[in-house]
Amino acid sequence: MPAPRPAPRLPGPGEPPVPSWPGTTVTVAGQGLFVRRAGRPDAPPAVFVHGLGGASTNWTDLMALLADRVDGHALDLPGFGRSDPPPTGRYGLDTHVRAVVAYIRSLDRGPVHLFGNSLGGAVAIRLAAEHPELVRSLTLVSPALPQYRLRRTSDPRLALLLLPGLSALVDRERARSGAERVVADVLALCAVDPSLIPASRVEELVAEARRRGSLPWASAALAGSLRGLVRSYFEPGPRNLWRQLGLVQAPTLVVWGDHDRLVPKALGPAAVRRLRNARLLAVPDAAHVAQIERPELVAAEVLRLLDESERLRATA
Repeated sequence: MPAPRPAPRLPGPGEPPVPSWPGTTVTVAGQGLFVRRAGRPDAPPAVFVHGLGGASTNWTDLMALLADRVDGHALDLPGFGRSDPPPTGRYGLDTHVRAVVAYIRSLDRGPVHLFGNSLGGAVAIRLAAEHPELVRSLTLVSPALPQYRLRRTSDPRLALLLLPGLSALVDRERARSGAERVVADVLALCAVDPSLIPASRVEELVAEARRRGSLPWASAALAGSLRGLVRSYFEPGPRNLWRQLGLVQAPTLVVWGDHDRLVPKALGPAAVRRLRNARLLAVPDAAHVAQIERPELVAAEVLRLLDESERLRATA
């Protein structure tokens, strides 16, 4: 029997963090998507979908920890990161779902291990419910499930983005604040302790914020995607995201940070109750982006999920 391979590890204190994975722009269904790749090309494919205002780099560390088990593909959603805006110029949950579906189908490799954080979690839920043949397993990190009132701990500027015209006020404020302040505000909202994030990683975020600020579609992507997400919260009938959870067939891991300020952690157990085959990972000392704050803990549970999904496929 061959000796077991050592478990992947992240750089320790004082070591430089994992660099961003290389990527390229691919065109699927008329949409230019930037995709970062990591892992074994001969392994089962895994697709990672970031949250509102995020990018494919949100998955860097988790992809490193899973690189021995999957062929990882982290997408920039339409209008985010380095992806082109959608050809229609319209943003909404279904726009993002269609882009991810088109990419998975373009791989022509069967179902994938699907990951989604925040907005990406909502995308992943709808995709898994409506296209079960494309999903081998599902990992949801603080998915943006419907909640019908803005929390007091939420950033009040999010409310402005929902109102046509007023989103320009947010743009002007961000322009006056500068990229450093924008990144600091986002980290304060999404992470428990931003000081634990390596300085080089923060510098990457600042550089990306500057680059995004120069793109003519950046504001429309953020505001339009947020409005589209909120519109989806009020969809009646079978396309309501809470109802779609009950349609998901793939084994699912639901991950929630104990200090999430954006999406109440109480939604985690509620989501697990609606899923057919799911378990909850409550992550201590993490907020809205547990895959960034506690990647080793998340990766350990994901590896259990991958083993479970492979056993289920073997007995099907």
